[in-house]
Amino acid sequence: MASSLFTTAALPADPHSYAGTGLARVRHLDLDLEVDFATRTLAGTVTWQLADATAAADVVLDARDLTIETVEGLDAAGNATPAAFDLGPADAVLGQALRVALAPGILAVRIRYRTAATAAALQWLAPAQTAGSQPFLFTQSQAILARTWLPCQDSPGIRFTYDATVRVPAHLLALMSAGNPQQLDPNGEYHFRMAQPIPAYLMALAVGDLRFAPLSERTGVYAEPATLPVAKHEFADLEKMVAAAEELYGPYRWERYDLLVLPPSFPFGGMENPRLTFVTPTILAGDRSLTSLVAHELAHSWSGNLVTNATWNDFWLNEGFTVYFERRIMEHLYGAEYADMLQVLGRAALHHTIEEIGVASPDTHLHLDLTGRDPDEGLTEIAYEKGCALLLTLESLVGRPRLDAFITEYFARFSFQAMDTATFLHYLRAELLDPEPGLEARLNLAAWVEGPGLPGNAPVPASRRFEAVDQGLGRLSGGAAPASLLPATADWSSHEWVHFLHGLPTSLSAEQLAELDAAFHFTDSGNAEILAAWFPHTLRAEYAPAEAALENFLRHVGRRKFLVPLYRALLATPHGPKRARQIYAQARPNYHSVTTGTLDALLTERT
Repeated sequence: MASSLFTTAALPADPHSYAGTGLARVRHLDLDLEVDFATRTLAGTVTWQLADATAAADVVLDARDLTIETVEGLDAAGNATPAAFDLGPADAVLGQALRVALAPGILAVRIRYRTAATAAALQWLAPAQTAGSQPFLFTQSQAILARTWLPCQDSPGIRFTYDATVRVPAHLLALMSAGNPQQLDPNGEYHFRMAQPIPAYLMALAVGDLRFAPLSERTGVYAEPATLPVAKHEFADLEKMVAAAEELYGPYRWERYDLLVLPPSFPFGGMENPRLTFVTPTILAGDRSLTSLVAHELAHSWSGNLVTNATWNDFWLNEGFTVYFERRIMEHLYGAEYADMLQVLGRAALHHTIEEIGVASPDTHLHLDLTGRDPDEGLTEIAYEKGCALLLTLESLVGRPRLDAFITEYFARFSFQAMDTATFLHYLRAELLDPEPGLEARLNLAAWVEGPGLPGNAPVPASRRFEAVDQGLGRLSGGAAPASLLPATADWSSHEWVHFLHGLPTSLSAEQLAELDAAFHFTDSGNAEILAAWFPHTLRAEYAPAEAALENFLRHVGRRKFLVPLYRALLATPHGPKRARQIYAQARPNYHSVTTGTLDALLTERT
């Protein structure tokens, strides 16, 4: 690799953070919090140590729905004096700018505050909503919800270290995106340290009736007691995943890698909080067939956590690399045929997203302009699958060894830094494209990054294992009975079954679905991916035997990936709008605000 010097110091302004309107930057957080389940609030203090505070007239933080009680400035000796502060006008998405005036000699700012009971990042679960009949709290800070549970500079381009003290009910365990306890503290007081600098969206907190099971010297899993044995079995290959990732792209830089299995209301498949990935229980399939999601979150320990998108307009730099990396891990562990299935399913999801958004829409560009919008609108398959497809195209042009060397050096050179699209493209050209004349033109780089849709030079993924599935679909379309496929389907993975369900005609009758259900027991499946692919068929055909299972799924699973398509499918049926409203009224308290924000708009639009 060339030895040219690159820097990410001059980053673009972040349209989703007020922090850029002040000169001071935070560098370390001391957090002291009390968790109150009765009022569903957090209360305490944040103390922000500042970088270059002497050159600044003020420090600006992001806050949303926070009650700011007092603000003090601290000098080098720790002496506190009241500080003048101002909360700017409230914006529904961005919240408010908290501007604190800095007197001479002030090196830190201490803020006493309280969260709202409706804080968007916080999911408070009643005992009946958990597996162990105990209350539960978890946070979801990505993309810009950290500001709803602590005043912070809530931009992915600003990093800080932190120490925290958290007090909780004595029978509950507290965990954070930091070094974590493995046993209950009898006093309910927990101390945390994160020595590696992280952006605010990777701040995480969970409190519940949790237990820990080690998987290796540096990996383990936390879960509610009833869930822990299943989770320990499901994630038995976690250490192998970490070792495979290190073999691909360099050392793991975060010391431990543990998982926390959350209750079903968690809105995503996983969240890559450093040292403690949050995962949905919907991947506990019993056969380890859905653990590519864990490989994805692990890969974020390099792409995202180590080298981070500078703004949410650059989100593809996190997710495109992560999807590519995830599938390389799965190939390393389970073979190319397994990874091929993931690529085919991912490409199908990308084509569906492009069709849904519109092939000419600028929202299908990799580099987005989300100014004035909620950055959650950019969390689509474009960033994930189009980003991965770009790297697959690059791999096809330069070969894996060269691409792997480039990626390894990229992660090493920009560790614990932010990266924007322009800087990345400059680096890509200098290190990989420019040394080979004509390579950028063959890659058609501009069409990928600033153009709509999927460029025509994207390699088309194929799967030998899916060919067998397609043969089975062909037999069904030719009139064969579903039961005749049973011997051949005995060893199918979840991915093959999902491909099968996606390949079924959309015009199947209730009688035909009953025949499929009798053979393959889809309605009774415990696999969330299979159920999510099966239910659209049952809704279209008004297949009554699946109605109770669908309602149970919608009421108890909070994962947005599943809920949005299923509510859309329900709304498209003749009596669907009324039924959707009835189910949603009961289910909504189980969903996180990330999910309800999307579904509120969907049901308002369609009903």
